[in-house]
Amino acid sequence: MDTVSLRVKKNLLKFLLLGWLACLSLAATAHAASWWNSEWTLRKKITLDTTPAGAGLTEPIGTVPVLIRLFDGNFRFASAAQDGSDLRFFAEDGKTPLAYHIEKFDPLLNEAFIWVKVPDVKPAAQTTIWLYYGNSTGKAPKVEDAKGTYDDNTALVYHFAGQPAADSSSNGDSAQNPGLAAEGSLIGAGLRLDGKTTVTIPSSAPLFWTEGAAMTWSAWVRFGPPQPHAVFFSRRDAGKFFLLGADNGVPFTEATYQGGTVRSPAGAPVAANSWHHLAVIATGEHVTLYLDGEPYAVMQAPLPGLNGPAVLGGDGVGGLMSTTGGAFSGEMDELEISKIARPVGALKFAALNQGRDSAAKVLTVGEDDQETSWLSALKTGYFGVIIGNLSVDGWVVIGILAIMSVISWVVMVRKAAYLNRIGKGNVQFLNEWSHIAQDLSAMDSGESEGAKNMGGRLGTAEHRAMMNTPLYRIYHIGIVEIQHRLSADQTGADKVLSSRSMQAIRASLDGGLVRETQRLNSAMVLLTIAISGGPFLGLLGTVVGVMITFAAVAAAGEVNVNAIAPGIAAALLATVAGLGVAIPALFGYNYLLTRIKVVTSDMHVFIDEFVSKLAEFYSEPEA
Repeated sequence: MDTVSLRVKKNLLKFLLLGWLACLSLAATAHAASWWNSEWTLRKKITLDTTPAGAGLTEPIGTVPVLIRLFDGNFRFASAAQDGSDLRFFAEDGKTPLAYHIEKFDPLLNEAFIWVKVPDVKPAAQTTIWLYYGNSTGKAPKVEDAKGTYDDNTALVYHFAGQPAADSSSNGDSAQNPGLAAEGSLIGAGLRLDGKTTVTIPSSAPLFWTEGAAMTWSAWVRFGPPQPHAVFFSRRDAGKFFLLGADNGVPFTEATYQGGTVRSPAGAPVAANSWHHLAVIATGEHVTLYLDGEPYAVMQAPLPGLNGPAVLGGDGVGGLMSTTGGAFSGEMDELEISKIARPVGALKFAALNQGRDSAAKVLTVGEDDQETSWLSALKTGYFGVIIGNLSVDGWVVIGILAIMSVISWVVMVRKAAYLNRIGKGNVQFLNEWSHIAQDLSAMDSGESEGAKNMGGRLGTAEHRAMMNTPLYRIYHIGIVEIQHRLSADQTGADKVLSSRSMQAIRASLDGGLVRETQRLNSAMVLLTIAISGGPFLGLLGTVVGVMITFAAVAAAGEVNVNAIAPGIAAALLATVAGLGVAIPALFGYNYLLTRIKVVTSDMHVFIDEFVSKLAEFYSEPEA
């Protein structure tokens, strides 16, 4: 094998190594680009489907708050934070965060209701968002933003998660007085309307209505037994009013207009004790009533100008029932009032998305994707506890041990490759030596290159392949010494070497043996340092870590297993790292030492054979 071929192979290996590293880098980059943050170990793909195969919506929808129901069938509550603080939502690109807030997160009942602001939901299309959870550090801060979940045109949002009802929009229009809580309502808790207790919504600037203004009102209403003129939302101001209710199960809107009263025409009654999405859109001269996202009735009158308080549960002010409005018995949930006329598609989307039976048509929660990078594996489970509690001194010790491990592996790999190379070269050399040893006359010829080429038997390529073998270098020392000591004017039969000359040649060969042995054993001391020093260095890190752990526990005054165990486990990691350095180095050292002994033995045998051949060919003839 010539030098060019060796260079080609070396360059090829370099390119392969660089290519492998580049592939790893690209894979890591692609993984980092697709996975938002490696500290989050789980994610779900959530699909909003408005195609004919899903919700079948064709009207414009726009930006909407989307309800995401989580339960034990589609979410691992045990892998998330107890309060849901590690939940994160992103757009389809995996980079754009989405505002959200949690209405309910109960890991005991395995139930959660989360509202996510999804921008620009398209009709007859699929929209994808990502849910990340399972933070490996256990220290993810809360980032939920109720106010950011709704746009500036939202005047009021009541989830009825507590009493008095709190406004989740940015306006802070919370209820003036508490109502009756209804646990296990349609979406978490709701408002129970018993026909006696009402809830007052105070007047505010966002709730100011001018005559003919645009407005959207929506809520989920559970209709009780049929009641005449039962009002569940009323607003009165200076002789004008706006009412929402049900007359014997028939939803209606009623308002003052031009000194009289106008009511929406009657439609089909709704079934008793059933939930329905009821919405009102006021646009100019008309007020349209929607039932479950579909048009139900149109009141031929504009929205009256009102600035007074509103009442839930009856037709009254300040909690007192009026004589004109009947009491309403049932439940209410998810009240939302907007300052604009929302798109009809948005109402239909909300009716489908928030309904118990229809939610699956529009929203699908996919299976979990697992973060599979080596970094996340270190951060999850027991490794996450250990690494998270590793002290500074432990990191220092492990860092030093990591350097020692890299050095020892480099030594072992390079030494093994060197021994493989010279092992093959020595075999080829001994094969050629078996021929020239029968006639050493080539060594005493004046042609130095012929002697170096082992009597001319080796070509240039073979010669170059064996130049870096220990046996050839010792052989080269021998032929140089022979040519130096033989007189140029001696003729064939008269060429002899004295016993002193042979001793000198033997000394030169032994010197070459020593140097070759030193070369073979070079850097082996680094392996012995790793073998003997690694465990002791790891033990030092463990002892210091345990000392720090006990000192911290003593300072904190906490004496329990949960306070001590993580620190001790982290401290023991240093000992594990020390053994991880020493054990491979020990195996590698013993393997390489055995290989070195074989090469050394070959050199001893060759020197003895070389000197014996000298004595045979160049000794003085016996008298």
